[in-house]
Amino acid sequence: MGIWLASASERRAQILRDRYGTVHIESLPDVDETPPTGSVSSQVLAICRRKAEAVPAGHGYQAVIVADTMVGDPDDANAAMGKAENESEALSMLKRLSGRRHQVWSATGVQICGDWTFFVEFAVVEIDDLSVDVIGDLIKSGSWIGKAGSYDLAGQMSKYAKLIDGDEVTVLGFASSALRLLD
Repeated sequence: MGIWLASASERRAQILRDRYGTVHIESLPDVDETPPTGSVSSQVLAICRRKAEAVPAGHGYQAVIVADTMVGDPDDANAAMGKAENESEALSMLKRLSGRRHQVWSATGVQICGDWTFFVEFAVVEIDDLSVDVIGDLIKSGSWIGKAGSYDLAGQMSKYAKLIDGDEVTVLGFASSALRLLD
């Protein structure tokens, strides 16, 4: 069998399908995604490792991929913004990111022949100074739902955000080095 993406992320699934064709998509139940203390890079790696530990032995796939992405707080390099649980939280995050640069961290684990290899990378994104109307439109669109930092670089936010440093795929959900391992 081929590749198993152990994630419910449709964005990650599409990235893998575009690169490798057919990919099995199945998320892992009951993985604790509570960030531990420490830097954003150590937090995102710890959650990625928890996902890897939840992958059952004997799954039958040539490769398994787990991943996690976090948006760094522009005011505190050791804090992650998380995912908004409601419109009010999404509004707060978008206002905080408006007109600023921040780091986006992705950790990716790849299991090949039973052995895990982990990668952690970041990219820098700058978001335009967003008007109240633009923020309102982003909130109403629902594009913030399930997204770290309440935005999707490949979605509606693409009009207002630009990649300053790093790889776009890192912002969208994978450490780019991990995907090169599969090439």
